[in-house]
Amino acid sequence: MKILVLNGSPTPNGNTIALANAFKEGAESKGHEVNIVNVAHKKVNGCLACNYCHNAGNGTCVQKDDMQEIYPLVQDADMIVFASPIYYFIMSAQLEAVIHRFYAINSPAKAKYSALLLSSYSPNVYSGAVAQYKDMIRYMGMTDKGIVTADNSTNKTPAKLAEARALGESL
Repeated sequence: MKILVLNGSPTPNGNTIALANAFKEGAESKGHEVNIVNVAHKKVNGCLACNYCHNAGNGTCVQKDDMQEIYPLVQDADMIVFASPIYYFIMSAQLEAVIHRFYAINSPAKAKYSALLLSSYSPNVYSGAVAQYKDMIRYMGMTDKGIVTADNSTNKTPAKLAEARALGESL
């Protein structure tokens, strides 16, 4: 299975990428192909709501930014993992921009499965991001394979990394 991890953290060695790397290790150990894309370091503009993509663009966004690199990866993935820090109750702005730009393609063409990896310094701040994720994947017709959350007391701990690794191994 081709798995695309969209990492929305701008921190190169932070808590979110630690979860993503542990997940990747577990999934690859079961023979899956995993590609982590750090979308926080890409130049992706917000959706313009111009509807070019649903009219003259025929599924192509009018904007020519780094999302053009991400679209083919999204459309080729069997599973999409959304990985994000929680700064203020929802996924990072960088990941949100990518998610909003899914509008051009309506939904991932092949992806049937998804997962969510969230890190934060505070406990009990995940409900907004989790609710958004569940509504989003229901709309896109994907099945949730699991959610891993980590706060300041569990970020990068062996137990939390093992949980993310186990999620990858479970596929």
